[in-house]
Order: sequence, then structure tokens, then C-alpha cells
Amino acid sequence: MKRIYLDHNATTPLRPEVAAVMRRYLEEVFGNPSSLHAFGQEAREGVEQARAVLAGALGCAPEEVCFTSGGTEADNWALRGAIQAGGRVVTTAIEHHAVWHTCQDLERHGCRVAYARVDSHGVVDPDEVGRLLGERTALVSVMHANNETGSIQPVEQIGGLARARGALFHVDAVQTFGKLPVRVDELNADLVSISAHKINGPKGVGALYIRQGTRIAPWAHGGGHEGNRRAGTENVAGIAAFGKAAELSLAEREAHQRQIGRLRDRLQEGLLATIGAAKVNGHPQQRLANTLNLSFRGVEAEAVVLGLDLEGVAVSSGSACSSGSAEPSHVLLAMGLEPRLAASAVRFSLGWGNTEEEVDRVVEVLPGIVRRLRELSVFS
Repeated sequence: MKRIYLDHNATTPLRPEVAAVMRRYLEEVFGNPSSLHAFGQEAREGVEQARAVLAGALGCAPEEVCFTSGGTEADNWALRGAIQAGGRVVTTAIEHHAVWHTCQDLERHGCRVAYARVDSHGVVDPDEVGRLLGERTALVSVMHANNETGSIQPVEQIGGLARARGALFHVDAVQTFGKLPVRVDELNADLVSISAHKINGPKGVGALYIRQGTRIAPWAHGGGHEGNRRAGTENVAGIAAFGKAAELSLAEREAHQRQIGRLRDRLQEGLLATIGAAKVNGHPQQRLANTLNLSFRGVEAEAVVLGLDLEGVAVSSGSACSSGSAEPSHVLLAMGLEPRLAASAVRFSLGWGNTEEEVDRVVEVLPGIVRRLRELSVFS
């Protein structure tokens, strides 16, 4: 049985070209990039080449890109580094747990956090953020696009509001980097989080853009790594591979997103035509081309995920970071879905390597899975 992977918002397969770069820096270019000898300087060259690629993609200076262990660390650093005790943050009710839980922890330590509401499509109104902004707001944090629904947020407008009020603006672009243009000046952003493993790069490496002049506390103390802001020997192999993954995704982005969008629409149309009482969650147009979130009334999402897994198809019941939770998605609840409908939501996220044949296979097997589950359900 051929296995089908439709969970690219959780993580992506490593492309062979990226694996080759990573292997070289694991096996051959093994020096410490802080060493002055040739081994070290060869490793340093790999780090700085990747930094330059990311800076070019973001439209910033290379020294404004700081490497991290991933998107979660980048989000934590942006929030914790920019906020002092007692500071005020404005964010939204649909943020990734890396931001959402960090804000909750900041509240426990004396910070004040205001959560902007979203509409039924999962999109925040800039005016709602503007209403919450006060003169003493230190930071606004809004994701570029939601990881569960794919709904794209009006971050450019929100960033403009934050700048006018003198607040720093952080954008979690982990799900959009490589899929949408992420240019820091166009976003009016002071801080931007990105990650390698969402763009067919390795896990365990990400980056935080920090606008020059932004006051932010160092993430770790020790040596003078990353401009004295994040001590610790760099993950050279991961960083070099991140650079290659970014290079490939940016070169292919427009054509790839058009292709993925056609596949996503084929999947959506096929499932809606063959499964009754199904609802699309997220904005109908302003949505990532690869993401489809569907609620199937009368079934539990986990049962659908397991049923598809038995057929060799991998999908998700929500954010991969909260897959062990029995609670309905906080994102879908914030959009106004009733808990039972939110608990029936399944996320299909497509990416590099997916085909029409794979989409058609899902359309073939899923209606029977949902039908059998509804026959067994006491809620149908």
C-alpha cells in the first residue's frame, strides 16, 4: 500500500538536495564556526551563506537574522526578549501555542495580555487590534497565516497600527515563509519568526529576524555567537541545509503554490461532493494554497485521522503541537464553532511531492470512513 502524506503544516519531508548539503556539513565540514583555522572558517562560510540567503528572502541585512533551534524558540525569544516585567502585549485568540502559551506564561509573571477576537473565517480585524492598542503597549504579535485553517491575517495593516503607536510588531511567519512573500518592510515588522522544517528543511533550526535598533534581551548568555544575542555553537549542518531549503522554495514558490492550490481545490471539491454535512473552516479565498480544514458533523476528528491512517493516508486533527490534547482546537472555538463541530475538524495540508492520484485516493476512501463512523456515533 502506497502511503500518502498530507500533513505538511506539521512538518515536511527533507528534499534530497537539502539532505546532501546537510550530509556534507555533518561529515566533511565539521569545524567549529568560531575557530580561526581553515576548518572553522569553512564552517563559518556555510553559516553566513545561509544567513545571506534568508536575509535576501526577508529583505533585510544579514546581521538582522539570528539563528535559533526552530520556530518555537524564535517566538519565545521575540515575546520574552521584547517584554519587560509588567509590560503589555496585544495578540490574537488564534495564535500558535508557541505564542499563545508564552503569552499565558507572561501573564503569570505580571505582564498584561489582550487577545483580539477573530471573525467566523478566523481572520482578525485590524480595527479590533487598534482598539486594544494603548500608549503603553510594548509588543503586538500576530501570525501571518494560521497553521490550522490557513487563513491569512492582515499583518501589514496591523504592523502599521503598531508602529504608529510606538509598539514593536512580531510576525510568526513559520507557516508562510516559502509559501507567501515575507518581506519585513512590507509587513511593517520588527521581529519575524521562521523555521526550516516547514519548507523541506531539517527539524531543529529556525531564525528570528530582529530589526536593527530593536531592543531585545539576549536569548542565551555565554560566547559571542549570533551577534552576542544567542550564545552556543551554531547548528552548522542544520543552518546550511536551511539556506538550501530556502533557496529552493523561493525559486519555485509561485509555480509550486499554483500547483498545490489546484490540488487543494480538487480535494475540497471532491470531498464536499461526496460527504454530506461537511464544513470548510477558514477564509474561502484569503487562505494558504495548501491548507484545507474540514469539519465532518457527527464524527470525532481523531477517529477520522486513524481511519485514514489505516488506508495509508496521513492527516491531522489540528496543530501537531497539541495532538495529545482532548480539547477542541482553541482556533476553531475562537471562530465561533460549537465544540462538537470543532472536535470533528480534520486538517489536510499538501506540499512538495503530492499528486492528483493521491488526492483522488483520499476522495475515494474518506467518504466510506465518515459513513461508518457516523453509523457508530451517538451524536450523528
